[in-house]
Parts: sequence; structure tokens; C-alpha cells
Amino acid sequence: MSNSRMMTDVEKVDVTASTAWKDFLALIKIGIVNSNLITTFTGMWLAFYFTNTHFLNSLDIMFLTLIGSSLIIAGSCSINNVYDRDIDHLMERTKERPTVTGKINGPKALTLGLIMIAVGLIMLFMTTITAGVIGLIGVFSYVVLYTMWSKRKYVSNTIVGSISGAVPPLIGWAAVDANLDVVAWVLFLMMFIWQPPHFYALAMKRVEEYRAANIPMLPVVKGFGTTKHHIVAWVAALLPLPFFLMDLGMFFFILATAFNIGWLALGLAGYKMKDDIKWSKLMFVYSLNYLTILFVAMVIVTVL
Repeated sequence: MSNSRMMTDVEKVDVTASTAWKDFLALIKIGIVNSNLITTFTGMWLAFYFTNTHFLNSLDIMFLTLIGSSLIIAGSCSINNVYDRDIDHLMERTKERPTVTGKINGPKALTLGLIMIAVGLIMLFMTTITAGVIGLIGVFSYVVLYTMWSKRKYVSNTIVGSISGAVPPLIGWAAVDANLDVVAWVLFLMMFIWQPPHFYALAMKRVEEYRAANIPMLPVVKGFGTTKHHIVAWVAALLPLPFFLMDLGMFFFILATAFNIGWLALGLAGYKMKDDIKWSKLMFVYSLNYLTILFVAMVIVTVL
């Protein structure tokens, strides 16, 4: 009988710890952290490749860069959750965030966020000053320029937010080579241009939620027709970028160009499709695969 009661107590502790961990992962938006980890690693890996530096000789740089960048992103997301807890309960995809449910209170989430940012920046500055400065710019642009300033006021909030989303590959490159190469800036541009069509497609799917939360996303303010025009224009802006990455080889050039043309074709198909929400879902899924495949491919072609 006592053993049974003891097992029950242990199980309760395990469940509590598991729930707390899930709440923490939700607080830091682990999906965003993981996706940005891929782009940070790619930027760093390509810097190793183009500077003829073997990564085994720079394991300390890899550790500091990957952990440091993850921490500043996690910390920034935590602060974003604290700031937005007054509107997150109005949206289906955010109403279960721990800052909304009260599982993690505001002061604790804010403290965690600031600590993670501070530790992350220290780690980045231990690589190069350039990497640390870029990390600081990323934090400022996401927390201040996007979350606190533009998100609730301007329809251009997505473009403002794209700055922070585009800095991870720059951080990765700068940690290895402070003299940022053209390739590093092309990675930045790729990330920057990719984000508006990605998030506009998401905003079309969630348009009523954004409207309820009074967030001036493009589909809410300008409607689906205008949003389609913007999405197609941003996707078309990606077309020239593979020409600046010819040093990665013809295979990557063809792959990237094919993905760009495919995305543009899908975008143009939206003018004929009657179901706008179905089209936006297709565009959103395509954008996720686009980013993952191309950034992974950049690493693969330098290994083969």
C-alpha cells in the first residue's frame, strides 16, 4: 500500500515537471528557436566553408554561437509573450500560452527573458564583437521595434518584424568571420524577403483572430486581394538571389531557382482559386518547406 502511494507521488512529480517544461518551451516559442537555429548554423557553416576554416578547430565558436543565438531568441520571445498577454487570449493559436493561462506569471517570464538575453549576448560577444552587435540589433528590432511599437499600430508590422527574423544567419557568419561576405548578406535578404509572404499567408488563415485582437495585419486592413498582390511581389523578389550564390554550385542554383519559380507559380494560382483560405494554407506550407530545404541544401552541397 505504501509502495503504491509512493509511486503515485513520484508520478505526480513527473507530471508536474513535464508540464512545467512544456510551459517553458511554449514561453520561449521553441518552434521559432529551432527554425532560427537552422539558419544560424547555415550562416556559420558557410562562413567556415568560404574562409577555409575547419569546424573541428572551432567547436567553441559553434557552441557559443548556437547556444547564444538560441538564448537571445528565446528571451526575446518570452518578453513578447509577456507584452502580448493582454491580447493573446483573443486568438485561438495563442490563448493557451502560459503567460495567458497564468501558469507562468508576467514578472517571472520577464526575468527569465532578460536573463536569457543577457547570457546569450555575452556568449555571442565572446565570438566576435560583430556577432554580439548583430544579436543586440536582433533583440532590439523584435522586442522594441516590432512587439512594442509597430505590431499594434501599423500594417507594415510584418516588414518591421522581418528584420529580427533575418539576422540569425548574419550572426552565424559574423561569429566566424566578422568581415561579412556578400553571401552572408544574401542569406539575410533571403530570410528578410521570405518572411512577408510566409506571415501574410498565415494572417489570411487567421484573419478573424487578428481582427478580434485588433492587430492591423495586411489581410485585416487591406483585404485578401491586396494581400495576394503583396505576397506575389515578395516571392518574385526572391528570383534574383540564387545568382548571387553561384559559388555554391550549379545544383544549388537550379534547386533554389526551381523552388522560387514553384512558389511564384503557386502564388499566381491564387488569382484563379476561389478558396482563398485553402490557397493561403498551401502558400504557408510551401514557405515552411522552402526555407528548411534550401538552408539544409546549402550545407549539404558544401559537404559533397
